[in-house]
Amino acid sequence: MDRVALTAAGLYIIVLLRAGGTFAVGWLAGAGARRGRLAERISTPKFRSAERAIQRWGAPVVAVSFLTVGFQTAANFLAGSTHMPLSRYLPALFVGGAGWALVYGTAGIGALEVLARLSAEQTVVGAGAVTALLLAMSGVMVYRRRKAATTHHNTAADES
Repeated sequence: MDRVALTAAGLYIIVLLRAGGTFAVGWLAGAGARRGRLAERISTPKFRSAERAIQRWGAPVVAVSFLTVGFQTAANFLAGSTHMPLSRYLPALFVGGAGWALVYGTAGIGALEVLARLSAEQTVVGAGAVTALLLAMSGVMVYRRRKAATTHHNTAADES
C-alpha cells in the first residue's frame, strides 16, 4: 500500500505541475494563440471540441478531462487561453489531478507488478507481453500521425 500511495503522490505532483504549466502557457498566450503558428495547432478538431466544452460547462470539463487521454492538454491550455478564473480552475485541477494520480498510480503499479511477475515466472510470455504492448502503442502512434497528416493535408487542399 505504501508503494501505491508514494506513486500516486509523485504522480499528483507531476500532474499539478504539467497541467498547471499548460494552463499558464495558455493564459500567457491568450488572444495571441489565435494568430500565428500556434493558431494552426489549436484549430484541430480536438482543440475546437475542448474549447466548446469548456465554454459550455467550464471547470467540470477540466476536472473530467484528466480521465481522458489526449483531451486533458487541450482542456488545460484552452482554460488558460480563455482566462478561466483561478478560483474555478484550481479546484478542477486539484480534483481532476487527484483522480488521474489515483487511477494511474493504482492501475500502473498493478500492471507493472503483473508484468514483473509474468516475466520472472515465464520469461518468454513476459517478453512477448511487453513486445505486444510496445507494438500496440507504436501502432496507435503511427495511426494518429497518419490521420493527423491526412486531415491537415485535406484541410490545406480545401483552403487552396
